[in-house]
Amino acid sequence: MASDAPLAPEAGALFDGAPCGLVVTLADGTIQQANTTFSDWIGFRPEELVGKRFQSLLTMGGRIFHQTHWAPLMQMQGSVAEVKLDLVRRDGSTVTMLLNGIRREHPSGVFHELALFGTTDRDKYEQELLKARQLAEESLAKKIEAETALHEAQDKLQVAYEKAHHRALFAEQMVAIVSHDLKNPMTAIKMASDFLSRGERSPNDIKMIGHISQSAHRAERMIGDLLDFALARAGRGIAVTPKPTDLQRLVKRSMEELSVTFPSALLNVNVQGEGSVILDADRIQQVIGNLIANAVAYGDTARPITVNAHLDDHAAVLSVQNFGNPIAASTLATLFEPMTRGVSGDSDARSVGLGLFIVKQIAEAHEGSVSIASTAEAGTSFTVTFPRNPAPSQERDT
Repeated sequence: MASDAPLAPEAGALFDGAPCGLVVTLADGTIQQANTTFSDWIGFRPEELVGKRFQSLLTMGGRIFHQTHWAPLMQMQGSVAEVKLDLVRRDGSTVTMLLNGIRREHPSGVFHELALFGTTDRDKYEQELLKARQLAEESLAKKIEAETALHEAQDKLQVAYEKAHHRALFAEQMVAIVSHDLKNPMTAIKMASDFLSRGERSPNDIKMIGHISQSAHRAERMIGDLLDFALARAGRGIAVTPKPTDLQRLVKRSMEELSVTFPSALLNVNVQGEGSVILDADRIQQVIGNLIANAVAYGDTARPITVNAHLDDHAAVLSVQNFGNPIAASTLATLFEPMTRGVSGDSDARSVGLGLFIVKQIAEAHEGSVSIASTAEAGTSFTVTFPRNPAPSQERDT
């Protein structure tokens, strides 16, 4: 039966046209046969190669390698694999080839069968690999350098932060110490002004004593705010001691005292609901005082300032309303931060910008909250809400 399969090339054609160089030599390297592929690569005709020593086609380095490594290996183990050699062409140029060889014994003698492969594509590939490796190493070096610089920057930043923290802590401690030490002389000034006001004085003396008393009250309020601020920033918070308190009586008593402190202000009070609520009375008076002082400082003192107090079954609500220019929306988010004022300007009633911060801290110490609403029509209202019966506690802090 006839077959349609193509006939395989003859052995001679396969040898000559092989896609690699093929060379057969004697044990001493004398070339017995070379295919056309190898001959074309080095520029000799096949018949010109017969009788030449293979090692004569090598560069000096290749001949040394042949003598010291290749020939001994062929003798001892009968083969060599992937030996990279430079061969000299007829025109004197060199070509790099990869050689595999095997030693075979035939009845007619010992022969070395060599297969040689061009390395141009392989060299390009290896060069690309080398470039890629170099780029990777450079990238790694840059990454390590960047990480080192980052760690150094972080270390410097940490040192700077610690220094700044220590300076801030020292400043806060100094504020606390100085504020505490100022309380005694301020108390003496208040007592002296009160004593002087009892006797018969001229209208001018009475006016001056009134100024002294008001300034002393203002300074005392600032000192108290600074002490509370120092405690809050030190992490201790503002301590409160909640006890059953008559809210209606507390608010009215506070307004009586504040009417003396702010004689030019029109103060109104509106209290709804009766009964006691668990609060720190002194701190709540401080809240009312700070909110009234804020209203006097930034509001229209020609219009009334109203304190509303509402008590229901679950909560106690205090609010202070005043009229004047509304607070800008952009300011509302930071209004309760320390050292923050709603508007610029100057007033004898203004303090160091801690009043609202203290109000918020006291509200949170009572498990409460503070909010603000400000429009041109309804005025500005600060509202503080406390739970009527918080969880039992002798003393809490923020």
